[in-house]
Amino acid sequence: MKFVWTTIQVADLDRSLAFYHDLLGLPVAERFQAGPNEIAMLGEGEGTKLELIRKAGPKLESPGQGLSLGLAPADIAALLKKLADQGVAVPPPVSPNPTMKFYFLHDPDGYMVQLVEYV
Repeated sequence: MKFVWTTIQVADLDRSLAFYHDLLGLPVAERFQAGPNEIAMLGEGEGTKLELIRKAGPKLESPGQGLSLGLAPADIAALLKKLADQGVAVPPPVSPNPTMKFYFLHDPDGYMVQLVEYV
């Protein structure tokens, strides 16, 4: 079985794309309307995707509770500098073992994002 995508519901698709695409650098594979909903698929080639969906109707009360998205940037130092330049506060890393560090931040809807650095 192949893991294909993870879907998260967002309040504002443009704001979420500004975070995941413009700030973090995930490529937009496609963006489209699906009835009253807006969807964007982010990720590279045939790899696993992150699906952002803006559903018509009321906003989720507590999105992302218990969910964490792990992303491994190609150049973590450059991304951390970019985040700092944009005024995004990133707490010091957590290192669960000597081979990796996690930098935690939240997306515009409150979903936890872990930036993974392999040491």
